[in-house]
Amino acid sequence: MNRIYRSADELLSLEAALLRENLPQDRDGDRLYSLISFIRSHARRPTENPVFNDVLFHLNTSDEILNPLRVFVTDKEHGKQFIKSVLGDELNVPTLAVLRNPAEVAAFRFPERCVIKPTHASSEVIVRLAGEAIDRTRLESWFRLNYYQKTREANYRYLQPKIIVEPILFDNPKLSDIKVFCFEGRAKLLFVDIHLDGRRFRKFYDMDWNPLKFSLRYPNPDHLVVPRPMNLAAMLEAAEQLSRQFSLVRIDLYSDGQRFYVGEITNCSGAGLAKFDSYASELSASRMIFGSAGVTRQGPVSL
Repeated sequence: MNRIYRSADELLSLEAALLRENLPQDRDGDRLYSLISFIRSHARRPTENPVFNDVLFHLNTSDEILNPLRVFVTDKEHGKQFIKSVLGDELNVPTLAVLRNPAEVAAFRFPERCVIKPTHASSEVIVRLAGEAIDRTRLESWFRLNYYQKTREANYRYLQPKIIVEPILFDNPKLSDIKVFCFEGRAKLLFVDIHLDGRRFRKFYDMDWNPLKFSLRYPNPDHLVVPRPMNLAAMLEAAEQLSRQFSLVRIDLYSDGQRFYVGEITNCSGAGLAKFDSYASELSASRMIFGSAGVTRQGPVSL
């Protein structure tokens, strides 16, 4: 049975690859690919209502995603320059090195404990804890990676391939990261990603750190409790300052409860394809982010 499921996943992956390769690499092709991906993920068409994934769909398929500032902060190196200009450099995750070609990777002596990731893509990372061997073939492959061709998120299209090396913050490789959704310059909703026993969990909270029941992409188990950070107010203020030049944006932070750093600025969370546990949960999250206007309990627009 598991093999059948894997085969189905492989077929879906192949179908997506064929779509990416055969649709024109222009805004019309991007929009069609995003529409097909949205329908496949959510089993409904996007609407004009202020519903979480629908808003992200329209952001990703509009010219807003090509705003030079959104493109600039998509690059993990350049994003730190924006953070520095708004908050100061002390809230940036320190940079140990930026490697701009395979030759620099080959010559670089990586610290025994560090985090390695491409500046021009998402969801790719190597965490080195104790001098483990580094897969340099994988690192070299990152220079050939065009994340736009993988997801059709146009803000990634022309980013220069680079690799950034950072320290392990607070000497804690299992640090939970806090991601804050901001709308029109105000922090509205956050979640904490937790990695535990090889699994990933996601806990949602409101701005007063009251736990919320809904889940997005990963489970939100009741038995997991994340203590309220002592510096929550400072983190939310930093997120709001960074978000003021955007409509909807996600600010990603790391904290040990007393200190914090800004990790990244995420324009289109999950490319608008991550599913809530239910449509009712998506509406609840949408009300918290966008307000109640236009968000009703009516069912999704079916196919």
